[in-house]
Amino acid sequence: MTGELAQPATLIDGKAFAARLRGRIAQEVARIKADHGVTPGLAVVLVGEDPASSVYVRSKGRATVEVGMNSYEHRLPAETSQAELLALIARLNADAAVNGILVQLPLPAHLDETAVINAIAPEKDVDGFTVLNAGRLATGQRAMVPCTPLGCLMLLRDRLGSLSGKDALVIGRSNIVGKPMAQLMLADSATVTVAHSRTTDLPALCRRADIVVAAVGRPRFVQGDWIKPGAVVIDVGINRTEAGLVGDVDFESVRKVAGAITPVPGGVGPMTIACLLANTLTATARVNGLAEPQGLTP
Repeated sequence: MTGELAQPATLIDGKAFAARLRGRIAQEVARIKADHGVTPGLAVVLVGEDPASSVYVRSKGRATVEVGMNSYEHRLPAETSQAELLALIARLNADAAVNGILVQLPLPAHLDETAVINAIAPEKDVDGFTVLNAGRLATGQRAMVPCTPLGCLMLLRDRLGSLSGKDALVIGRSNIVGKPMAQLMLADSATVTVAHSRTTDLPALCRRADIVVAAVGRPRFVQGDWIKPGAVVIDVGINRTEAGLVGDVDFESVRKVAGAITPVPGGVGPMTIACLLANTLTATARVNGLAEPQGLTP
């Protein structure tokens, strides 16, 4: 068992950080409107009536308008065909008013998610999910970076300053969070291990890590006696339980040992939408040949 620190972990307030980030984005949007007559535009595509997805789309649309961007919502029936969806994406790719395209996942089962995502023009892929952007990130080239890992990186840099030489563990190997999170920390010179459901002796790996990013989708999975005293713990999980929303980390036991931890809710979640706006602003700057705002990309 690891020893407990005298003080509980510092809470990493993602909600407050995201609010500051959105404020900076709003200032940049106002500046490029005034100086260049350009208004960033984000198009969000929702297929079907999934309740959680509908909530996310409304939140994204509201946040987009609040920072002064144009919001374009495309709500399609669940029975929309692959050809119809790809035709819409092609129109959005060709629309100069649209700088970012986001297709809300998951899609209905009859649609090919991979083909749909890869139909998005890479320069408008503000989710960073296309194979081209994933490859660019993996090889250290300029890419659009997935929003949740980008938000996690911002929180880690804010807390630690430098990640250089830190021992980092990512629990989860998804294309949306785990893999790009590992690439981002590698690029910041951390030593990164990616763990998953078949990892042997996961607690032992956790106990040596200075940074733990939990993105495994299992409620309260990471336990306090797995954590190295003083480690920074980023909890990406959002799990609905009878007790309410909980993360992938057993918050009460982990906060007694960790140096800093993100709560659920109020940690990583608000950063995801803020970074979507950041990516849309970055995409707008790039396509118009403008200087990229500082601090919004890795």
